[in-house]
Amino acid sequence: MSGETWFKGKEMDYDGYTAINVERDGRVLRLTLSRPETLNAIDAVLHEELSRIFFDVDSDDDADVVVLTGAGKAFCAGGDLQWLNAMHGDPAAFARTVWEGKRLINSLLDLQKPIIARLPGHAIGLGCTIALFCDIIYATENAKLGDPHVAVGLVAGDGGAVIWPQLIGYARAKEYLMTGDLLSAQDAAAIGLINHAVPVGELDASVDAMATRLADGATNAIKWTKASVNGGLKQAANAVLDTAFNFEAMSQMTDDHRIATEAFMNKETPKFTGK
Repeated sequence: MSGETWFKGKEMDYDGYTAINVERDGRVLRLTLSRPETLNAIDAVLHEELSRIFFDVDSDDDADVVVLTGAGKAFCAGGDLQWLNAMHGDPAAFARTVWEGKRLINSLLDLQKPIIARLPGHAIGLGCTIALFCDIIYATENAKLGDPHVAVGLVAGDGGAVIWPQLIGYARAKEYLMTGDLLSAQDAAAIGLINHAVPVGELDASVDAMATRLADGATNAIKWTKASVNGGLKQAANAVLDTAFNFEAMSQMTDDHRIATEAFMNKETPKFTGK
């Protein structure tokens, strides 16, 4: 029954997505974050689309494997600073963002089809979180990964507090999340944060070989093995996400967050006040 499910879904139409490009290669579905002029930074449009794309993919009978990547030289630079700054002090806007963020993380955890993250460059903040919630992660050796929420006065509440400890343990996770320090892809692979750091010229061949192997495998066995592993991860996410998102919402209202976003947009060093 490889390539089939016990129930029939529907033929998916992704034409309504504007910030995510969708391509098919046989049973492999390729999703590309498509804001290369901003290093695929996440704005309101891309955030909303990310909150629903994996639900659509889950219902797509014509795909068995997903590859998630970014256009251009980066995977994703994290939240767009102009978008973050515009939300400062607006509870309604941030409440919607929190709702979308929970949908995004839960949809990644609920997606039974294996998803491979292809990182052609940096994966920062929410971009890093999304990559880490994928099943197999390939990055170029020159890529940097990290979750510097604290650098803009925010709590790492959009999933980083869930996935980093699961992958590298609590001590290392807290160090990286509380400092916002970035890792090279090679160091990230060495400590188990990602699967593989490969030379730039080998990225596509490595990703394509794994995607083909999974697509040609025992599809249902692969899907249900992933679902079994994710059972424990979903419990961890349910225990952490509400608290983390609530703290992030509180930090979004602070002076430190406003100071940081304004400083970064002006290419200055933020001077935090602790308020």
